[in-house]
Amino acid sequence: MHWLALPEPRRNITLAFHDGASARAWLAAQPQAQALHMVAALRLQIEAIDGSALPPAEALELLNLLRAAAVPAQENLEARYFRKALPMPEDDQRCFEHAHGLWTRLGVAYLRLAPQFPPAEKGLPLNRAACAFRMAEYCHFQAARQCPELLDRLLFGVLAQAESNGVLRQPLADPDFRHLGEANIAGHLAWAFLLRLIDPYRLTSPQLVVANRALSRWRELCTFQATPDDTPKSQTIDLLPLFGGQLPEGIPRWLDVRPVARKIRHRLEALQAGQSPESLKLGRELSPAASIRLLTELAASLKSPQRAASTEIGEIEIAFGAENAYAIFAGDFLNPVGNLEASSTALAHDRLAMFGFDRVSQMPTAVKKLNVPGEVWTMVDGMAVRPPDLQVTRRLAPCLIASTSQGKPRLGVLFGLQTTAAEALTGGLHWYEEKVEACSLKRPASHAQRAPRIPAFLLRSADAVSLILPANAGARLDVGLALDGASLEHLVPTDVLERGVDYVRYGCRLA
Repeated sequence: MHWLALPEPRRNITLAFHDGASARAWLAAQPQAQALHMVAALRLQIEAIDGSALPPAEALELLNLLRAAAVPAQENLEARYFRKALPMPEDDQRCFEHAHGLWTRLGVAYLRLAPQFPPAEKGLPLNRAACAFRMAEYCHFQAARQCPELLDRLLFGVLAQAESNGVLRQPLADPDFRHLGEANIAGHLAWAFLLRLIDPYRLTSPQLVVANRALSRWRELCTFQATPDDTPKSQTIDLLPLFGGQLPEGIPRWLDVRPVARKIRHRLEALQAGQSPESLKLGRELSPAASIRLLTELAASLKSPQRAASTEIGEIEIAFGAENAYAIFAGDFLNPVGNLEASSTALAHDRLAMFGFDRVSQMPTAVKKLNVPGEVWTMVDGMAVRPPDLQVTRRLAPCLIASTSQGKPRLGVLFGLQTTAAEALTGGLHWYEEKVEACSLKRPASHAQRAPRIPAFLLRSADAVSLILPANAGARLDVGLALDGASLEHLVPTDVLERGVDYVRYGCRLA
């Protein structure tokens, strides 16, 4: 495959063992409870095997032993980098680098071995390579880190070899992933490609876990095709954009996802009929309503791109969070903080004595200027980019944003946040098209008047009303809310339309 250049093996690493017995002894001597040390040590020895002159069968045996040890070690490590606010701290970033590096190098080692076996025996190393590259990509999705093109090319490299040697659908038991049963190469590849196609960066951490679990169960329902199915009910996806160029001869270009779409539809019907996500093998991470929202998004993503990003260009100043968004719309802070007003009693007394006003803003000639904290991002190819030199605040998405970059207040969501190879942050911006009214929740008579007021945003269209509240507002479905400063005074949340890390959007009816 002249179009695929594997990373050069490192030949300067001393192998710590020479056969299966000594490898087991070496593994037993490693600090199993220290996940980072374990993953780093395993990665180093994987590279040593890849660069050694061991006979193929012996190298394969040793890689399999290290793989078995890598699975629990990586599982213990992933919490350190799984959807942390970006940019990640250096220690967490190091954990991610070791985790994805291990799986990438393991896959490369297997893929480099495969041509050295006769056609009938290529299935095992190619199967393990496909699984390793899938795991490496999943590490990137977990860490919200931009996935390198090399990993996609490596997956296509496995597809090319498996297809040409007739082992694409060869079932193999996997002792390290027993829950997968007898997995075949096509299933691992389809699973990996499907995760890429649904844009996993826009998913929250629970959504990503559930989506990955569901696709793992449906992975072998997909089929690779040289030409697209042109029947009316067909649903095929072109893999060419993932390859990034003209596909070489012999590689299937199309993935038939209609059986997966059918599974999603059946799960949606079952959830709407009252079955629990757990009974449908979707897990416990999401509620029935949240599972319905996720599956609806997955079904749409297999047909067309999800929520469109902003198409504007140039710089844009973005304010984050409900408090700052309220200030953008209302022209004042709902809960003024100490650094926005004079907090010194003595200073207020002096102003009162001199001007007859205790605040400069109360003077007849004063022009009030509201400084809403914001960040300047740049729109590039429809995506918002924050350069590395502005990494002053860590961000987690999807999150509520506001801006006046087009001359009027806009309320929106930053979604699909990820770190690029250049250490910049990038994500999509979605602006709500409905009429937006900034307001607040009315305080009950028994509520302490000094407690912070809760910002809210009433969204009205021709035929629907919704309400955006901070995630910690404590609103409940079918329990009425009273609003201050809005054209509607009373609403009843009826369902959750979307949920971010710091906001919830409720569909509402009039009280």
